[in-house]
Amino acid sequence: MKTFINLLKDQSGASAAEYALILAIVGGAIAIAAVTLGKTISNSMNKASNCIAAGSTATSTICP
Repeated sequence: MKTFINLLKDQSGASAAEYALILAIVGGAIAIAAVTLGKTISNSMNKASNCIAAGSTATSTICP
């Protein structure tokens, strides 16, 4: 019975759970930022590709 009570009072697992939760939140934020940045870069590359393909006939409103 004493061993069971000692296990209930043990707080070492709580710290590990807190670190795991922080790691999950930070990892999720990094993943969201990577997806957003990837879409932005993809859009920029597509715009640049369209400007290059258009050549000298591109207007300043399409290709600044």
